[in-house]
Amino acid sequence: MAVRIAVFGAGGKMGHAIVRAIAEAKGAVLSAAVERSEFPYLSADVSQLAGLPPSGLRLTDQRPGKDAADVWVDFSAPAATLANVQAAAACGVAMVVGTTGLSAADKERIATAAKSIPLVLAPNMSVGMNAMLKLVAEAARILGPSYDPEIVETHHRAKRDAPSGTALRLAEAVAEATGRNLDKTARYARHGDIGPRTDGEIGIQTLRGGDVFGDHTVLFLGQGDRIEITHRASSRDTFARGAVRAALWLAGKPAGFYDMRDVLGLK
Repeated sequence: MAVRIAVFGAGGKMGHAIVRAIAEAKGAVLSAAVERSEFPYLSADVSQLAGLPPSGLRLTDQRPGKDAADVWVDFSAPAATLANVQAAAACGVAMVVGTTGLSAADKERIATAAKSIPLVLAPNMSVGMNAMLKLVAEAARILGPSYDPEIVETHHRAKRDAPSGTALRLAEAVAEATGRNLDKTARYARHGDIGPRTDGEIGIQTLRGGDVFGDHTVLFLGQGDRIEITHRASSRDTFARGAVRAALWLAGKPAGFYDMRDVLGLK
């Protein structure tokens, strides 16, 4: 039986990419496409909006019923995502969340909902990026405190949150691997006479401009050499394929709070 997937934010660019990824994935079928009530193309054929042949499935501002989908996939906005997570928990439906800009309190609420449903939360669902997370953690452990970690991320000019959720996850991977407290060691900006770099500091720098889908580089700067690990996304399709892979993996799983490391067997 194919896994029935409902997509929230289906009318946006990321939503279109997920619709296309579902169409190309074996064992997946799009069963619902949801958008906000003020979206200008409500009731349009979602497949046509995504550049595919018409499917007859229309965009709606109503959540699917309890038995209309096996997994909900949400790449919308924090407030909408939180409401959708609560609704999924009430319906007992599995959920994949790729929304960025979530606060610590938002994530706690999502984790609470995951006690009753299977839920994957990841700021970046690209398979390549999640492989990078594992490589970065391993490099941080091997190199130790004599190498200074710096993270640089670049995104398109319309991105609202900074640093990106992916950059923060990379910083968490470095902190976890080296026993640092990220809240105390993160440095998000440098300006003026700031003095020498402090021991244990993790630099996280943000660039915005153009139409960049997402570039992330982690630098380990040593005395006499440096290591750079970079991931560059050339389209949204890489995130969409990862989200569909997560949805297929999640279907039928027990309630729990998962991430892409679980999906990819990287833990």
